[in-house]
Amino acid sequence: MSELSTPDAPSTSAAGGPPPAPDLPGWKHVSSGKVRDVYAPAEVGPWAGQDVLLLVASDRISAYDHILSTPVPDKGKVLTALSVWWFEQLADIVPGHVVSLDVPAAVAGRAMICRRLKMYPVECVARGYLTGSGLVEYRESGTVCGLPLPAGLTEASRLPEPIFTPAAKAELGEHDENVSFERVVEMVGREAAEALRETTLALYSRAADIARDRGIILADTKFEFGQDPATGALILGDEVLTPDSSRFWPADAWTPGRPTPSFDKQYVRDWLTSPASGWDRGSNVAPPALPDDVVQRTRQRYLEAYERLTGSPLELA
Repeated sequence: MSELSTPDAPSTSAAGGPPPAPDLPGWKHVSSGKVRDVYAPAEVGPWAGQDVLLLVASDRISAYDHILSTPVPDKGKVLTALSVWWFEQLADIVPGHVVSLDVPAAVAGRAMICRRLKMYPVECVARGYLTGSGLVEYRESGTVCGLPLPAGLTEASRLPEPIFTPAAKAELGEHDENVSFERVVEMVGREAAEALRETTLALYSRAADIARDRGIILADTKFEFGQDPATGALILGDEVLTPDSSRFWPADAWTPGRPTPSFDKQYVRDWLTSPASGWDRGSNVAPPALPDDVVQRTRQRYLEAYERLTGSPLELA
């Protein structure tokens, strides 16, 4: 298991990887992922010698396994603030890794100081509706991650009950691989695998109920878990229930049998695959810069997700 408290932390040497992370007083850069930059305490500073990490959510946005050259303003603040809110809603089910929000001024509002964990190498995905890669597998075999589902389901069908559909984590720029529960057992052991499944489904059920009360469907989401190095306790890490890690649908726009608009980067995906972008997804060429209207519509979608879920607009000052 990784020693970092976030799985979004592959080496910055990966081809086409993220841009250089900013220098922050009291912290040394460790690694970067598609969205987050990870820092450990410097030898001199307020957190020197403590077993924590600083997780900074940038305004970077990725699509189709590419980090795009155009940022989305305030996206990092939405991801951080929404994660912190959800950690609070879920704390009675499993503790979260957040230690403090007292971060360097340069990253205020978009960073968390977190416990360093031994991360499980599993994307813990819960699905309540059939869409995305789950729908692709279902159409081929009638299963999702080896779990048989009833016949006759279609795009956006609500499942009889939420299911645990784990994935093995991939390196930056690669696809995560959907795996069976037995494969997770092979990776982490049966006791840990059962704890991951049980906790994932409990978190999904709680979050889906909260979202439903706000007119939002939580179609699916992924969680990241680690162990407290001292006690071995299960800890919830990374980001939680954000538009980057979850598929949120407006309940009044949901109709089984057809795609539902999401509170996420769908505007970005749609533009990249439209003739207007001129980009060939199957090529090795990086996607073009995003036009201003796509950036602004995406930004507003993230901010709307935060406000509808929490009941308050995000303070951006």
